[in-house]
Amino acid sequence: MSDLLKVSSSPHVRAKDDTSRIMLYVILALMPTYVFGVINFGLRALLLVGVCIISCVLSEFLFEKAVGKKSTVGDLSAVVTGLLLALNLPHTLPIWQAVIGSVFAIVVVKMLFGGLGQNFMNPALGGRVFLLISFATTMTNFEFDGVAGPTPLAALKTGETVNTLDMLIGRTGGTIGETSALCILVGAIFLILVGVIDLVIPGVYIVSFAIFIILFGGHGFDTGYLVAHLCGGGLMLGAFFMATDYVTSPITPLGKVIFGICLGVLTGLFRIFGNSAEGVSYAIIFSNLLVPLIERVTVPRAFGVVKEKKVREVKANE
Repeated sequence: MSDLLKVSSSPHVRAKDDTSRIMLYVILALMPTYVFGVINFGLRALLLVGVCIISCVLSEFLFEKAVGKKSTVGDLSAVVTGLLLALNLPHTLPIWQAVIGSVFAIVVVKMLFGGLGQNFMNPALGGRVFLLISFATTMTNFEFDGVAGPTPLAALKTGETVNTLDMLIGRTGGTIGETSALCILVGAIFLILVGVIDLVIPGVYIVSFAIFIILFGGHGFDTGYLVAHLCGGGLMLGAFFMATDYVTSPITPLGKVIFGICLGVLTGLFRIFGNSAEGVSYAIIFSNLLVPLIERVTVPRAFGVVKEKKVREVKANE
């Protein structure tokens, strides 16, 4: 009889997609952005992406080997972390710094907290912010066509005009994967069609951010200014590929909405009132930290449960 029954905790109804398949979908969805990044920034971008992926995979493999755990590199999550981290880096970043960021993302943010499913923030963004704090100069050194200069958002913050069409297509400076909003949207549509993500979190994020910019950006309903903010600074990459991370985002319907609003408001605060011209990474990490609280207050009440005060009142009336 014991061979016929399987006793386990919920959920008992499982989808056909396992972790490795979902991660493969994410990798495929990132391919347009990755290919465009290599075309835009050259072989140096290709090298940096390869270094980040290899460093992340090796870090996970060696850590699990050291602590005697079964290897999980086959689930492709380390590959996704390395790819996302690389897409969030300038192509001029020294290789050794990219290795440090990859090791930090996997070992400190992911594995020390129990591995996939236990990390409290997105590992790729954790690695990126660590590098921003540790190596601010090289992390903000952006070159395009061999000329170093500010990103479009940094130029916009100083009052300069920017070409929104170039920002949409990607003919601008920035990190490897943030420049082409069009390529990011192509990948996002793919993820939506295969059912890996839905539109709630990224949709609420983008709408709430747009409202914040209109209200507090100082330009009113200026479509050019608004589109520049939406296309720049990795907002689209963050909204569709990192804010939707299963592990670090809420699962309750209302929680997803609150999470998206937090993302939009925090990104707006960092961009408009902070020193940074971007702020997406910090907004997502701060919101990741709020997820346990958001889920606690938005979890649906179990059927048949009433408040203790009401129970006492009923007993008193009896």
